[in-house]
Amino acid sequence: MHQLFVTTTRGLDRNALPMRLFEKAKRLGIWNPSDIDLTRDEHNWQALDPAERDLLLRLTALFQAGEEAVTLDLLPLIQVIASEGRLEEELFLTTFLWEEAKHTDFFRRFLDEVAHQTGDLSGYHTWSYRALVHQALPEAMNRLRHDPSPEAQALASLTYNMIVEGVLAETGYHAYFTVLEQHDILPGTRRAVELLKQDESRHIAYGVFLLSRLVAADPALWELVSLRMGELLVLALGVVDEAFTCYDPVPFGLALEDFTGYALGQFERRLERLEHAARACDVPRSDEG
Repeated sequence: MHQLFVTTTRGLDRNALPMRLFEKAKRLGIWNPSDIDLTRDEHNWQALDPAERDLLLRLTALFQAGEEAVTLDLLPLIQVIASEGRLEEELFLTTFLWEEAKHTDFFRRFLDEVAHQTGDLSGYHTWSYRALVHQALPEAMNRLRHDPSPEAQALASLTYNMIVEGVLAETGYHAYFTVLEQHDILPGTRRAVELLKQDESRHIAYGVFLLSRLVAADPALWELVSLRMGELLVLALGVVDEAFTCYDPVPFGLALEDFTGYALGQFERRLERLEHAARACDVPRSDEG
């Protein structure tokens, strides 16, 4: 039974970071994947050579499954946050789930209308990708169904926000932009990825907030967080390496070291912010991007 409601007792803290992210989501997240014009993208696709198509198809297959995975796996976190009465965070997380669903929708449109792919693309899911997205992600998220502890919340958030989104997905977006901008191709997909990145920046900002809140409340969690992030970084870098080793030469002139360097930079950036929160026992009040 409900005894009290936040909005008729204390009200909403509109200065809290989750509420500011909620405002951004209401303003910036209202885009429809079905409205993206993919006409030129289809023509560009036909002009690519087989290796170029294969690389872009590989990237898309990884994103497609990743977006579906997080859409499937986010609900336990929302339920835990709701059960703790953190309404401002729950309000933001409603946009989080909706946006992941839209991302899933868009990449399927690309496969259907641009690449004309109807077959099984799971062959692009390499060993490291499966270990991270097929196994580590659902394990961490679904643990929350029976264990809502701060430790379980921290493991879920770092797996999802810091590694899958903050390292792997952002490195993938970087690869997409590098190819599409330098070669001026697939303008609809380029626009969609730009919007996706904007959505993901809010998701990652919330993850930094959540982990910082948890570590500030219990600094002993920092050792667990930093250790597990290091373990999962190995898998994220493995995904990048395994993708590049499939090509000789790599299409579009891409270089492995550029993307491993980018992935490490993203990892170190988030780890530094969390380490600062652990030292200061404080929760950041500003978001990213």
